Amino acid sequence: MSNHADNCCCEQNYYDENCCKKEKQLHDHEFLGSTRLAELEDDPHNHRFAGVSSPAIPVQGGHVHIVKGRTDFFDHFHEFKATSGLQKPVGDGKHVHFVEAETSVNDDHFHELIFATLIDAPIFEEC
Repeated sequence: MSNHADNCCCEQNYYDENCCKKEKQLHDHEFLGSTRLAELEDDPHNHRFAGVSSPAIPVQGGHVHIVKGRTDFFDHFHEFKATSGLQKPVGDGKHVHFVEAETSVNDDHFHELIFATLIDAPIFEEC
């Protein structure tokens, strides 16, 4: 079984393949949801999405995460990227983050996203 602390990197070096050798990673969050409906008059529809956030990014008042991804395909798809809000405690030392964003414009429309991340590393201690 691998040690959780062996997989550590920081957000500042997230795309640097050597970052794990240099710095400790802060936690990340899973997320999933559905977009709000779009094209209400012509072709009402929404999309689903899921992913894993960036590692925590320390800011004044706590930390945030970058969330990015793309939706499922419904004769087109959309991409999104946003920064979460600050952590919101949910008890037992755990927390979630709220995210509001808009998708890319594809097929002449966009969708709004409003969701909360899942609880941070529910079975691990902070690394």
